[in-house]
Amino acid sequence: MATAKTDQKNENVATEKLEFQAEVKQLMQLMIHSLYSNKEIVLRELISNASDAADKLRFEALANSALYENDSELKITIGFDKAARTVTISDNGIGMSRDEVIANIGTIAKSGTKEFFQSLSGDDAKDANLIGQFGVGFYSSFIIADKVTLTTRRAGSSDGVQWQSAGEGDYTLDSVKKASRGTEIVLHLRENEDEFLNDWQLKSIIRKYSDHITLPITMLKSEWKEGEQGADGVQKPGEMVITDTLETINKASALWARAKNDITEDEYNEFYKHVSHDFEAPLAYSHSRVEGKQEYISLLYIPSKAPFDLYDRERRHGIKLYVKRVFIMEDADKLMPQYLRFVRGVIDSADLPLNVSREILQDSRDVDAIKNGSVKKVLGLLEEMATEKPDDYAKFWSEFGRVLKEGAGEDFANKDKIAGLLRFASTRGDTASQSVSFADYIAKMQVEQKAIYYITADTFAAAQHSPHLEIFRKKGIEVLLLSDKVDEWLLGSLTEFEGKKLQSIAKGDLDLGALETDTEKEIHKKIEEEAKTLIERVKATLGDAVKEVRVTHRLTDSPACLVAGEHDLSGNMARILKAAGQKGPEIKPILELNPAHKLVKRLENETEEAKFADLAHLVFDQALLAEGGQLNDPAAFVKRMNSLLV
Repeated sequence: MATAKTDQKNENVATEKLEFQAEVKQLMQLMIHSLYSNKEIVLRELISNASDAADKLRFEALANSALYENDSELKITIGFDKAARTVTISDNGIGMSRDEVIANIGTIAKSGTKEFFQSLSGDDAKDANLIGQFGVGFYSSFIIADKVTLTTRRAGSSDGVQWQSAGEGDYTLDSVKKASRGTEIVLHLRENEDEFLNDWQLKSIIRKYSDHITLPITMLKSEWKEGEQGADGVQKPGEMVITDTLETINKASALWARAKNDITEDEYNEFYKHVSHDFEAPLAYSHSRVEGKQEYISLLYIPSKAPFDLYDRERRHGIKLYVKRVFIMEDADKLMPQYLRFVRGVIDSADLPLNVSREILQDSRDVDAIKNGSVKKVLGLLEEMATEKPDDYAKFWSEFGRVLKEGAGEDFANKDKIAGLLRFASTRGDTASQSVSFADYIAKMQVEQKAIYYITADTFAAAQHSPHLEIFRKKGIEVLLLSDKVDEWLLGSLTEFEGKKLQSIAKGDLDLGALETDTEKEIHKKIEEEAKTLIERVKATLGDAVKEVRVTHRLTDSPACLVAGEHDLSGNMARILKAAGQKGPEIKPILELNPAHKLVKRLENETEEAKFADLAHLVFDQALLAEGGQLNDPAAFVKRMNSLLV
């Protein structure tokens, strides 16, 4: 059974042979080998693309109804031809122009391409998951086909184009005449792929993976025909025959508009794969119908894996917007804040106008209400996951935690909810695993402790081994270890949690309050008095390099450390700004010395001014390196160090 062909080549235009982009060649080989065990996804991906093409036609036709070309009944048709060994998927959606075919199929115009290929390991199973995250559905055709022919005509255009490739290094383009708009894909099956030339098998795959597609997916109807009685009186066996009548295979209704009780877990998962072009099931989803001032339905998903372009600021992101079941736009970024850009799904409004545009979305109170309600749904979903499925939340955090941290400064109304969802590494576990919440920290705080202590650094190792931690480790006080770049921005917006102040252990005076005994405080005062002369000498020697020199009460094993003023930028923040090409205010650090350390005692006992100056600068440079800073004069540091060693 083959779909009728009305196309023919335009003899006036020569066949154009083009090379694939290098990444496409590599990708198709990976597709064939890594995903070979999951061949059914070919139909799923091509049907999903056909559905998207129909959605885009509906949207463009809102402004130009002539694009329907007197055929507004959108559908997808599947056919097969046993003799020719082909499977055909056709749609009457938006179609493609010649340039669009080259852009969409000849190249991978997708950010994250380089990172994607660097992540491939050669392990077919692992690479299959990565390919799924990258979302390259059309190329999956070559899993079951050794040649693919795509014929398409864009709605409103008179010029058709035929693309053909054997999935190796090149493809051909021909101009053709095509009576109907849309796209037809013919898969010329490889050997041993005869299972796709089976009426029952194709229909089973469609119902399994594409039942949720809102368009009717049609195939020619099969009927059982009883065998006739032969002249010898013997009854011949019956058989299934293909009729000329099209039947709809899928439910062809908007899944999100159906009652939740009527939707299975598998249907929810397959719909997610359709809207996200992801190969993996989501971690969680929320399906809700809101009625009142605004009426809308939302079906929102939390993916299990981050896309490669999650941190690309140029990428479009968001969810699909429908109005009264009519597709309006893809990636409606105004319906979800930046820090939730990983959320996928659909929102179907009953109130927005059908001709809504991105500009209208930006200034609409209705949109703001939908956005606020959707954000609360997503945060509630994450809270539920964190409480009831901590293992799933740990997976979520490892993929999207750094993005969620952006929310504390971006979404003031939900700052407390977001803060409750944050996770950090700490000195209690002493591993890079970010698993400690603020609530966990407070539950284990010492009775006399009034603040949540933290330290920021360029890397986890720098935070974990910071000399500032020494007194806290000695007293058994937990400190959060923050090493993500976004942590500095987070702490600019988040200063407390449930009445507990967030306190950097590397800024301002160290005041442990009731965590220090009166005896310890008396000892500190005595040490400060005895070290007064040393402190003055070091300050005079270092001059403008430091804001202040003082005795430390943070250190037990290290000679010195650098501290930022209470209201100054941290050293880590200053380095982040510099790396980003931004000039922050010039901040001079405070040098704290540990008079009990042997190196500081040697410094104190040094009478020769030149040697004293070398030692003082050496101690300062060591403290700068220990906190992850960069030396202004590395050669001078090496010279001083060599002098000390020799």
